[in-house]
Amino acid sequence: MSKEQQQYQKLVMTPVEQLIPRLAIPTILSMMITMIYNLVDAYFVGKLGTSASAAIGVVLGVQSIFQAFGFMMGHGAGSQISIRLGEGDRDAADRLFSTAFFHALVISVIVGIICLFGLEPLMRLMGSTDTILPFSKNYGFYILISGPALVGSCVLNNVMRYEGRAVLAMVGLVTGGVLNMIGDPILMFGLGLGIDGAGLSTAISQYISFGILLYMVFSKRTISKLSLRCRSNDPEVTLSIMRVGFPSLIRQMLNSIATITLNHAAMPYGDAAIAAMAIVGRIVMFIGSAMIGLGQGFQPVSAYNFGARKYARLRKAFFFTVKAGMMVLGILAIFGFLFPAPIVRLFRDDPQVVEIGSRALRFQCIAVVMQPFSVTSNMMFQSIGRSKEASFMAMLRSGLYYIPTLLILPLFLGLTGIECAQMVSDILTTLTCIPFVARFMRETPDEDQVSEIDRLYGGA
Repeated sequence: MSKEQQQYQKLVMTPVEQLIPRLAIPTILSMMITMIYNLVDAYFVGKLGTSASAAIGVVLGVQSIFQAFGFMMGHGAGSQISIRLGEGDRDAADRLFSTAFFHALVISVIVGIICLFGLEPLMRLMGSTDTILPFSKNYGFYILISGPALVGSCVLNNVMRYEGRAVLAMVGLVTGGVLNMIGDPILMFGLGLGIDGAGLSTAISQYISFGILLYMVFSKRTISKLSLRCRSNDPEVTLSIMRVGFPSLIRQMLNSIATITLNHAAMPYGDAAIAAMAIVGRIVMFIGSAMIGLGQGFQPVSAYNFGARKYARLRKAFFFTVKAGMMVLGILAIFGFLFPAPIVRLFRDDPQVVEIGSRALRFQCIAVVMQPFSVTSNMMFQSIGRSKEASFMAMLRSGLYYIPTLLILPLFLGLTGIECAQMVSDILTTLTCIPFVARFMRETPDEDQVSEIDRLYGGA
């Protein structure tokens, strides 16, 4: 049986209750381990002081810039690759993959060089105070050096996922995560490099992870082929990738802008407030990574079945993903709500940081159970090529709602307004997504339809 036939059997014939968890579990594990090594960075850097802890939150905005371009090209190509494979067009899939990958690398190198030349102003823009700046400059240097590896990994990871090969992506990401966990204490304390050790460990692990993912592709573990010869010079191909991936660019760029806004909003309350919100942000990202992983398990099912005109199956997969996500995030949120202080204290044993962080974590855990609906909605529209709806939804959580609440609520509630801003944004985002999904479900046929892919591989 060919790879294409195997993919058809997996994505069209396997019950969604079995398929989505099977695709999602490797992605959830890789996402959580990626988040864990971010938390490990926060844990070890926290031992250097409150200002060093805050620097991690400042530099997070820089990472989001690279992720924005990586996810744009990876999601933009990946969703179209899955649809093209669902239509039986292998050549188009190769063209999309190669174009996205090589263009993403060029973009990342240009962005990295520009940011390195303006490192100090960049760190101040991101929210560094005078006491945070020395730490953020040192850590940020290594994050910028590792930018191309991060971007390339984002593209490779997403293409593998959309082909239904999440296990391959997991191997690369998990290996990098484990190496970073080992490297942090050795380089930071064993060799006495301090925060430079944390940054160097992250950079090394990123490049090793990138190398493993490349090996997976060149050893022909994927259906789509990566080659300079397959790269298209047609601007329309690049524009189509960017158009479909635009929601990811918006989402990640707004994450960066939101991080900057958060740091500046917290600045009047001192380094402890910046550190506390940075720590809570990473904890909530860890919780949310379970939903992102589950949603990424849903995306190839969504894209392929939409291309194959299996509309009833798409509908069933959507609601299964939402329900599963609410159950998983609900369990994690309860734990975070009940034990906020011990969790925050793991990363920085500063009474002021723990006090601010505990309140913020409880607020965010209240609304985290609403994320599954908005995340799955956004991923569905993006995976099926409905970029306008997906772009608008991507703007909601970290942009249209979160940034204004960060600016407005502190005027009336002070520090409490900063602590609860993300909760308010999550609630408003979910409520806004409901009518979009309801309209899509009304407009989409209720039944599966026979398509060309069925005649090729299904015997129809």
